[in-house]
Order: sequence, then structure tokens, then C-alpha cells
Amino acid sequence: MESSNNSLDDVSADGSGESADRASVMETRLQAQEDEITLLKSSLADALRRIHLHEQLLPVLTQQLIAVNPAAARIINQVCCHDSIHGGRQPRNSLRTKSDYLVLPKRQIKPLKKKTVSSANLLCQSPNLENRAREPMANSGSRRGTYSQEQSIKMFIRGRPITMYIPSNIQNYEELKMEPPSERLELDWIYGYRGRDCRANLYFLPTGEAVYFTSCVIVLYHINNRTQRHYRKHTDCVRCLTLHPDKVRIASGQTAGVDKDGKPVQQCVHIWDSTTLVTLQQIGLGTFHKGLGSVAFSTMDSGVFLCVIDDSNEHMLSVWDCTKGTKQAEVKTTNEAVFAVEFHPADSTNIITCGKSHVHFWTLSSGQFTKKQGIFGKYKKPKFIQCFVFSLTGEVLTGDSEGNILTWGKSAADIKTLGKGAKETFQIMRQTKAHEGSVFTLCLLQGGAVLSGGSKDRKIIRWSADLAPERECEIPENFGAARTIADMDGEEVLVGTTRNAILRGTFSEGFVAVVQGHVDEMWGLATHPSINVFLSCGHDRQVCVWNTEEHKLDWSITLEDYGLCADFCPNGSVVSVGLSTGRWVVLDMLTRAVIADFVDGNEQLSVMRYSPDGSCLAVGSHDNFIYIYNVTENGRLYTRFGRCNGHSSFITHLDWSKDGGYIMSNSGDYEILYWDIAAGCKLLRNRFESKDREWASYTCVLGFHVMGVWLEGSDGTDINALCRSHSESVVAVADDFCKVHLFKYPCPKPKAPSHKYEGHGSHVTNVRFTHCDSHLLSMGGKDMSIFQWRVIRPNSSSSTASSEPSSSS
Repeated sequence: MESSNNSLDDVSADGSGESADRASVMETRLQAQEDEITLLKSSLADALRRIHLHEQLLPVLTQQLIAVNPAAARIINQVCCHDSIHGGRQPRNSLRTKSDYLVLPKRQIKPLKKKTVSSANLLCQSPNLENRAREPMANSGSRRGTYSQEQSIKMFIRGRPITMYIPSNIQNYEELKMEPPSERLELDWIYGYRGRDCRANLYFLPTGEAVYFTSCVIVLYHINNRTQRHYRKHTDCVRCLTLHPDKVRIASGQTAGVDKDGKPVQQCVHIWDSTTLVTLQQIGLGTFHKGLGSVAFSTMDSGVFLCVIDDSNEHMLSVWDCTKGTKQAEVKTTNEAVFAVEFHPADSTNIITCGKSHVHFWTLSSGQFTKKQGIFGKYKKPKFIQCFVFSLTGEVLTGDSEGNILTWGKSAADIKTLGKGAKETFQIMRQTKAHEGSVFTLCLLQGGAVLSGGSKDRKIIRWSADLAPERECEIPENFGAARTIADMDGEEVLVGTTRNAILRGTFSEGFVAVVQGHVDEMWGLATHPSINVFLSCGHDRQVCVWNTEEHKLDWSITLEDYGLCADFCPNGSVVSVGLSTGRWVVLDMLTRAVIADFVDGNEQLSVMRYSPDGSCLAVGSHDNFIYIYNVTENGRLYTRFGRCNGHSSFITHLDWSKDGGYIMSNSGDYEILYWDIAAGCKLLRNRFESKDREWASYTCVLGFHVMGVWLEGSDGTDINALCRSHSESVVAVADDFCKVHLFKYPCPKPKAPSHKYEGHGSHVTNVRFTHCDSHLLSMGGKDMSIFQWRVIRPNSSSSTASSEPSSSS
């Protein structure tokens, strides 16, 4: 059982990323197929519902027509015949117009009397229907909007028409000019660290800054001053990092990525100045076919050479001359995972690599590599060699999945056994039992002592130069195990953990977290209504409350199920969190206790939203219903009031009107519906009447006021979240392409211009403005990072330490 657990840890830490990439592709394809099936099911349910409605209304309308003109019965029969011949297909969300009903097969065309035509109009203008005679006919070839002089507009998503009515205060829609907002965003802070599946990604600079990465950004965090700077030249998730012997220059590489057209991005190693954040060199541009897994500078010659391991199937090892930017040599290493690479500190022609079931010793001579494989001999061959360091005497110390530290040295050639041409080999000189489970990391201290970090026992052990144990401590379970260790001053160290935290401390005083983050995909995000606090939740079942001023985690709790959505009560004393099982809980912000616990349906909840005065709570579910609760006693007592029933697919977003009497909602099949809550959660079938209603918040991704945020050719899932600022001047958008957009509000016309911001390495799942609109929070789904953006307004001053030019589209 123990070896099985170790294997799981080791596989999750695979530095090559090859299997992860393949799994990601398959997962993406599977998700796309599941989404398509969901939409098809929703479309079928919607069609059946509308057919049933049509069948119910048709007899009533027929009787009305016959009462007015008995000759109309013949027309009804002809219309029904025409529908049966042509399949009765009509654009979704649009009832038939007069012209549709007058089109008959040629052999049945007969002149209609004037009175008969007037009677036929009842079919499309009956007050019992949704009053859609105002809508123009859809242009099936268009993906964008079509305008009607009757004050409605259609946009198309995946060929489906979505009708939106133009508010009364807009007189000349065609003359509206769309402009980018005067506000801009500046990256202020990043919450998160990638320690779950990466190694050797934490260093301490002489400036007092810790260097690490998360998503597409390398963070320089000043430990004492609590400030951040950001290197943002990477276009996809950063995977490897190394520090130059001069302690100033840094080399970094990223995973394989694609551009907006789906073509592979040219890979290279960025060498940059940690003081100025200026890129000095791009090594190997266009020569790497996959992402980069490991990088290292030579030591003996003051960092003239750089070695790189890529993420191709053969894990190519290449050596580059940094002064010339040229490749010196290249060789295939192994088809197995490679975890680390380093130059020997005393000889730049010797390179060591390690990984799954191997440790290789390479010699570079005249542009050619020769390889000697480590021989385990009488010792058990481990499944993984996780890490290695060089002792002060030049020996190689490796940590493996068996919990051992192995000391490697050269042995003389075995001429008797192997013959006269035998060469010296690297063999194990000593085995030291260090940890239960894997040895994840080794760190050489200034005086020659060694630190080791174990996986299963979560221990950090200090060893003397001759590997005698001196001191040890255990990392708290909620932080995970040590993934990498960085020496600060010989006594104090930084520890990057497998649960995406960075700890600072000593053996005598213990360790405290200086960086924390989620450890699985995130979706739920909510900002406090009156103070600089926000909440996040995700698939790791953690609910975290963060302070945006102090840039730290205030508190967190673990729930039984993972959270997907949340909202603060307007008084700020409680917060509701929707979970993956249909369950939702209410948490007290002071005591952190669960003060209410409910279940609505058995499918995941996608949105929680309090009414503006806090008297009601709406809960949107994937079972197609919106559950409404009365809220009393300052958000501590909840009573079911009703249920909104009418969507034909799962609920995605909803907003309350400013008077708290109505709700606007979106669903997975791109519906926009309106509800009269006071009237018993009644569906408002005449959506034209809601065109001038004012909304307390605007998070629905489909609506007239935000139609311009959709790009040409969007498939309906490209925008995950949207949020209007409290000042109602801008709207932020989270998309599926790792981007955050800032639009001027409202933006009701196609191709509205925006400011675009990069940095996330995964689909952006949510965005929210803080209560005073001073900052915007954006959440990366699988990059497990939360970005805090400062909102820069015209004529406002701001620091430029972490600024990055944004592009406008």
C-alpha cells in the first residue's frame, strides 16, 4: 500500500508533462463532447416543451378564428398541413409571423379574403403569447446581431437566435459608438504557487526576494517588505526556473502552448535580469518542439553555458553557449520522465540527469555526448530518482522513491569481468535511510550540511556533511510535504510544498506560511460588500477568505463537498456557498461556523445571489431550477419561498433587479428569462416588458447591455463569467482563452473594443470587483491562481513595479 501511495505522488510530480499533456487533450475532447450532448439534450427538451405549448394553444386559437370567421378553419388546416410537410421547424425563441403562415405549397395557394388575413394575424399577436411579433426574422447565416426598427436585436450563438430588446433610452442604436474604457488594469498581487507538480522552482535572491512561479507569471516576492514584482513575458504556464551563479540573472521555460489559431508557439528559454525584469536573451527560439522541463546554468565557468531538457518523447538534452546564443550539442536522453538536470560544479563538461528508474552521467567532448548509467548493483533499484545535489567533496547525492539518500562515486574499471576496454563507472558508495515515502528534495547549505524533505512523513531533516542526522521537524498536514527547499542564510530556509504553499522558518522556531493557494480547480468567487475581503472555493473543498489590503489568507475551512459558487449577504455578516451535490451552506464570517445547511436537488449548484436588501436568496442549479428563499434575522434564517421553473437547461448566471422584485437568468442553452418573484416566481413570457428594468448587479453573460463582449464565432462557452463594476462604468469578462477583458459599460454592439490582459495559464473561471471598485479579482481554473488587478482610472497615480502593457482589441 505504501509503494502505491508513493507511486501516485511520483506520477503527479512527473516533470516531463508528456502524459499530462495527452491526458489534458483527451479531457478537453471529452468535455467538449459532454457539453455538446448536454446542449443537444437541452435543445430536445426545449423543442418538446414548445411543441407541447403549441398543441395546447392551437385549439384555442382555432376556436377564436372560427368564432370570428368560419372560413378560417380551412386556413388552419392548410397551415397545419404545411407544417407537417416541412417538419414544423422554426428558429428557437421565435414564434411564427404572419408571412410564415401564408406560405403554402404551390398547389394549395389560393387568394385570401381581406377579412381572413386579418383573422390570421391573431396567430402571431395573441396577448396570451410572448408578444414576439415585434422581433425581426432571423438571418440564419449571421453569427452576430441583426437590428430591427421595432427596437429588438438578434445575436446568434451556434446558429441559435437570441432576441434582446433595446431599452427606451436608446433612440438610435445604429449610431452608437463603442469605445474602450478609460479605466485600465494593473497587476497588483498574485495568490498562489505551483508546488503540486513542479520541482526546483523556488530561489532566494540577495535582494531579499523569493523567486517562484505560478500560471504564466514569475513572482518576485520580498519576504520582509511584503511586496511583489512580476516577470510576465511567458505566454503559457511556466514549468522550470534556475538562478545564475551571479544571483541576478534567471533562466525560465514554459510548457508547450498554442496561439489563437491553434498553431504551436515557438518555444525558447528566457534569460532575464531579476533587478530590472528586462529580458536579456531568448535561447533556442523555434528549435524546441515541445515545452521545457528543466534548465540549469554551469557553475565552474561563471554560467557561460546553459543546459536544457525539453518535454518531447525523447527528452532531448541540449547545451547552449549563452554568450553567443548557439547550441553546442544535443542528445536524446530517455523515453522515461526526466526530473532534474545539473552541471557538475567543478567540471562544465559533466552533466547529471535523473528521473524514472535512472540516473545518467553525461560527458560532453567535441560537441558529442557520452553516457554512463548509474549502476545500482546490490541495492534495490528505485522506481524514481526524484532529486540530487553535489556535496562539497564532489560526490553526487540522490533522493529516491524508496526514501533513501544514495551517495554516488566513481569506481575503477572492472577489467576482469568486462574486458580490457572497460571504463570506470558510477556506483553507489553508500545508502542512507532518510524518510518514509519518497525523498522529494535535497538542499545543500553553505557549510556543507544537507536538508532533505520527505513525502509521506512530511519531515525536513538536517544532515551533517557526512550524512549524520542532526535535526528534524514536521510540516503541518494542511501544507502537504516539502517539494523544494531554498537556503536563505544558512539557518532560515524557504520551503515550497506539495499543497501550493511557501513556508518560512527555522528548525528551532518552526515554519509559517508566507504564500498559500488552492490545490485544485477553482470556480467560486465572491467579494465582501463593505470591506476589502473576498472568498474563493473550488474542487479542493477549501473555502478561503482573503484580505486584499494585507495580501494574505485570513482563514479557511474544509467542507465535505467542493464549492462552485458563493455570495455575501449585503450586511456582510454571513456568506452562502453552493456545492457540487445540490447542498449549500451559510457560514458566519466571525465564528466560521456553518449556521445553515440546505439541499436543493441532487445536481451541482452554479450560482448564489442575494437580493439587494438581503431579504431573499436565489440558488441556481444544474437541475434547471432557481430556488428562492426568504432571508430573515440578518441572514441567519432561511425559508423556502418558491421555485422558478421554465429553463430547459442548467442555470449559469442570474441577477436581481434593483427593487428586488425580479430576476434575470441565463442557462446552458443560451436562454435569457425574466421572473417576477413577488408574484410567486412567475415566468415573464413577454420579455419586451423587461427591457427598461434596472439591475442591481450584472453578471449574466447574455443580455443587451453586454452583447458586445462576445467575439465573432463564439460557441457559447467562450465566456465563463462577467461582472459589472459597482459604478456601472466598466464590465470585466473572464474567457476560456486565459484572458481577462475590460469593456466599457454598456457595450451593446458587436465587436466592442476592450483592454485585454494576460497572465493566467488556464481558463479564467470568474471575475469580481471589490466593494469600492478599487480592484478586480480574477480566478484561473486549473492554474489555481487568483490575480488581484488594480483599477487605474484617468489622472490617477499608480506604481509601475508590476505593470504590464495591455493590448486593446
